[in-house]
Amino acid sequence: MSKIGKMPIEVPSSVSTSLNGSLFVVNGVRGELSFSIPDFIDLRISDNVINIEPKKDGEVTMIPMWGTVRAIVYNMIFGASQGWVKELEIVGVGYKASISNRTLILSLGYSHEVRFAVPDGVDIECPSQISIIVKGADKQLVGQVASNIRSFKKPEPYKGKGIRYKGENIRRKVGKKK
Repeated sequence: MSKIGKMPIEVPSSVSTSLNGSLFVVNGVRGELSFSIPDFIDLRISDNVINIEPKKDGEVTMIPMWGTVRAIVYNMIFGASQGWVKELEIVGVGYKASISNRTLILSLGYSHEVRFAVPDGVDIECPSQISIIVKGADKQLVGQVASNIRSFKKPEPYKGKGIRYKGENIRRKVGKKK
């Protein structure tokens, strides 16, 4: 039995949900998200509460997906109502970020500027030259965009220069000794 899968999900009043066959759709302030519910999962919506259970005739090997489907549905509801945020910080002399016309422009010590086109469904802000904020309704998309931005210049272990998540601890190495 799944401890996470058993927990009911309460739907806030600012979010509307619907189930059309196996397609679960969430509409909220931050946007619209949809997810195809697997055949072996039974999803019921009643009085702003969602219950998710495995079907009785389902295979035993599919029960581990019960908690995963519940987590995905919860993340959709949270994203549609409040949204997901990932914060990145840039460390290094001369490294900076700016945004113009849905394009993130990064100066990371290369001979050229790195340009990143912001995908639909995600908003990127640069409150200062050394911080980047990625916002959106879809948790997976926000995380993937933040990871793609970080991959342009991962933090190196000797000086810690590069792009890192806010609060990320970089394990430092000792340099050469004489």
